[in-house]
Amino acid sequence: MEKQVNVLVVGEGGREFAVAKKLQESPRVKQVYCAPGNVGMSTVGVVPIAIAETDFAKLIQFAKEHNVAWTFVGPEDCLVDGIVDEFKAAGLKVFGPDARAAQLEGSKDYALNFMNNYHVPTARHATYRDQTAAINNVGQFGFPVVIKENGLAGGKGVVIAKDRAEAIKTIKEMFVNGQARLVIEECLSGPEYSMFVLISNDHYRILPMAQDHKRAFDDDKGPNTGGMGAYSPLPQLSSAVRQQMIDEVLKPTVDGLVAGEYHYHGILYIGLILTDDGPKVIEYNVRLGDPETQVILPRMKTDLFELVDAAINDRPLPEVEENKEACFGVVLASKGYPTKPIHGQALGTFPIDPNVTIDYANVAGTINDLRGAGGRLLMVIGKDDSLQKARDHVYDYLHQLDEPECFYRHDIGAKAGLQ
Repeated sequence: MEKQVNVLVVGEGGREFAVAKKLQESPRVKQVYCAPGNVGMSTVGVVPIAIAETDFAKLIQFAKEHNVAWTFVGPEDCLVDGIVDEFKAAGLKVFGPDARAAQLEGSKDYALNFMNNYHVPTARHATYRDQTAAINNVGQFGFPVVIKENGLAGGKGVVIAKDRAEAIKTIKEMFVNGQARLVIEECLSGPEYSMFVLISNDHYRILPMAQDHKRAFDDDKGPNTGGMGAYSPLPQLSSAVRQQMIDEVLKPTVDGLVAGEYHYHGILYIGLILTDDGPKVIEYNVRLGDPETQVILPRMKTDLFELVDAAINDRPLPEVEENKEACFGVVLASKGYPTKPIHGQALGTFPIDPNVTIDYANVAGTINDLRGAGGRLLMVIGKDDSLQKARDHVYDYLHQLDEPECFYRHDIGAKAGLQ
């Protein structure tokens, strides 16, 4: 048997919890460290390390001192800020795109130019650096209209303005908040899907598909969030439509990455909408999604370590095998999220239930005396042979909790006919 190795995961949220947990399950892995990680990670044998995800120099030093085989980068901010470039310059192996490729998420305008250049279908759009020009042209695609901050916004920098008045108000607010550019797009309608692809130059493997739920409250009301729940697989997605997405969106994207000499080694998320004119790209992300990761990885039979290790070392990628189980998860968030989440509320302990697992995110304190650290606190996840059963496990568990300073959505999975 090949020798066991140490791996470092950068990040602290539910996505990194799920990645670290999956890597720790591999027979090839001796120890997964997560920087900074969270207190819940000790429940799955992962060691949190008190180094900020932004402190690249200390992360590099840690990786060298602890004989880390390679580092898996979770958060988009680190990728956009060049963590991969710095690790490579220090002679270390790392999984994620470099700063140039990370602009596909770091700048909406950059991503749209990439799509235009490589014939990837997307919405009609225009980019503005000037508030007056943006306001004067706000109606060019009709209403409702989508207005996006150009830079990173944690999944919350998108407003769907229903009329001219709301659109103008949004434009003024975005420019006041320091945006140098914003993007105005036509509002596309249709079901949305998340496609996650592991890419190694011109080779790729598609991970299990998932459905995210962006709005804060039931019936898709309230502001956009990082995501309030997810499930996989997608019974409403036919194999013919999935193939259409691969042919019309994924293949031209990968061809563009090769033609543009991006040398892409990492995850690419493609946010898709299935319109009457076929699939179109809403956005690219250059990393795994949160909360989709938490329902995708438990469905992978394939060893995540082997898959990433092959990509980093330019070896042939193993096939991604999915197990037959369905996976369903709901986020428990702090009251006030996403605008003004409360911090520091006592959460106590979460009872062990054989039907669910908990992926911790923004929690502090100790595992026996947890406190909220703002935003999305954790995700309750169920697995079973059907989505309906998996859903029932999760909501049965959530209904028992007494957490008055938290909330969750009650309608995750409704689009798949679950109730």
